[in-house]
Amino acid sequence: MRIARLLCWLLIAVGLLTIPVESRAQVLVGVSVRIGPPPLPLYVQPICPEPGYIWAPGYWAYGPDGYFWVPGTWVEPPEVGLLWTPGYWGWENGFYLWHAGYWGPEVGYYGGINYGFGYPGVGFFGGYWKGGAYFYNRTVTNVNVTVVRNTYNATVVNNSTNRVSFNGGPGGVTARPTDREIAADRQRRITMTAEQTQHQQAASTNRTLHASVNHGRPDVAASVRPGQWGSRGAVESGRPPNRHSESPNRPPNGGPSNRDRTPSLRPPNAHPALDERHQQELDRLRQQQTEERQRIEQKHRQEQQRLEQRAASDRKQQEAQHKQQQQLQQLDRKHEQQQQKLEQKQQQERQKQQKPGSSSKPSGNDKPSRD
Repeated sequence: MRIARLLCWLLIAVGLLTIPVESRAQVLVGVSVRIGPPPLPLYVQPICPEPGYIWAPGYWAYGPDGYFWVPGTWVEPPEVGLLWTPGYWGWENGFYLWHAGYWGPEVGYYGGINYGFGYPGVGFFGGYWKGGAYFYNRTVTNVNVTVVRNTYNATVVNNSTNRVSFNGGPGGVTARPTDREIAADRQRRITMTAEQTQHQQAASTNRTLHASVNHGRPDVAASVRPGQWGSRGAVESGRPPNRHSESPNRPPNGGPSNRDRTPSLRPPNAHPALDERHQQELDRLRQQQTEERQRIEQKHRQEQQRLEQRAASDRKQQEAQHKQQQQLQQLDRKHEQQQQKLEQKQQQERQKQQKPGSSSKPSGNDKPSRD
């Protein structure tokens, strides 16, 4: 009897050792941090490479050096008929916990995060499977009809422009799972594909994707295929989206936000000297804004270190995090107002230059106004 029991335990031990390391890590190890992830960056969805690929939105992951951005990408599902439920950060017992995404027959709960491109926070409206083929909703996904023939158009009503990337806690979204999402979570699940895992691992080693380096604005926010953000078709953050009206990555009224608009997107002007001066003013303003943001972030990092050294209570740490988020939001609004004022001023100067008989010349001593 003892011999039989011993053999049984040996078989179980051998079985556990044969489980891939990645799978065991996903089951046994969870990620939890005290500081919430940055807001979702602005970006355009790259065009779908070929039929059957599903869009997996970008997200903030966490590593030894803090948060890093995993670019959104088009992914081939592990099986026909499966859809991707994105992962999300949730607030539990004073910590931010990562809930990993998965493949399944229906899209389940993803924290109410408005990832855009068919993922408005509740449900999925980017496409569906029928007869072994995937049909794309062109209203919210970027496809070339000469390459992808299975398309349709369905309006997705979404008035939210919230870019918050976590659920619960100070400043987080307050969405809760619906009955349908709860039912979907109980269905069969498949974890990330090998390509998705490699995509995330490659992002973790790219310094430009770390929030400590890019301050929430990664150089590359999306790619056509996993791990190919250095190739043609990769998308930088901060560019204005084109067609995706339901996306949180599209500013109101369908245009690029003033904060992220680049000089190349402005109308051409017949006065290059004036444009050059305007560009210098914009560069100075952006530099001031970056330095101001860095000072606030450094100040709060120092406050956080002092709180940890003094073994402060969780309540004080939460208040410090909430204060930081409020100040950063106020700073974003201030920067956007500064940008708007400067662009209005520049537009008025352009109009003066375009009036017949105008002899006024731009002065090189003008500086952007401060709030």
